[in-house]
Amino acid sequence: MPIDVRPLVSPDTTALLLNEVQPSTVSGPGDLNVLAAAVLPNIVRLTEAARGAGVQVMHCVKVFRRDSLGRNRNILLYRRRGLVPGEPVTPDSRPVPGSIVAPEVGPDERDLVLTRLHGMGAVTDTGVVPVLRNIGATTVVVVGVSLNIGIPNTVMDLVNHAFEVVVPRDAVAGTPASYGADMLEHTIKNLATVTTADALVDAWQPPRESRGR
Repeated sequence: MPIDVRPLVSPDTTALLLNEVQPSTVSGPGDLNVLAAAVLPNIVRLTEAARGAGVQVMHCVKVFRRDSLGRNRNILLYRRRGLVPGEPVTPDSRPVPGSIVAPEVGPDERDLVLTRLHGMGAVTDTGVVPVLRNIGATTVVVVGVSLNIGIPNTVMDLVNHAFEVVVPRDAVAGTPASYGADMLEHTIKNLATVTTADALVDAWQPPRESRGR
């Protein structure tokens, strides 16, 4: 039986968090980019439904400098990709290309945009938690990329900060797709309520008796 998410995602206590939904992750030829592009339409639908219902939309964007100043140097992924330069480094404060909100999702003037210079998730030392507290959010719907690192990191941090977390399975992506499915089935569903974009869009619609007025 499908889970009724309505009690969890009341607009006045819910925020929609878009993790790294930016041009550098949802466009281009890479395997993850292709999978992220496939779920982008669902993310767009959720963003529009959230705004219409009064759910606060929060974009969490990684904005790394081109000289990598401040970026983690202890992450093997960055080392393998050659993203941690040797010394000395010529200062270059320009952001890495794609370090903006994907135009398909805004940002709208009502949205909040939080950026980070380091880390592998949206929560740690980014200001996300106090901002969520300030707006009265107790539930966070998490969408975006990736199910490899960023989404589980963000979900776990939010759970550890006592938020209810909801993850629509068709609005997140990881590579390969089979691994993303396993992450949802064997990890995320033990921490968060896993649902669908359709269920959330429906939950954020006006009551049926008022739609025809």
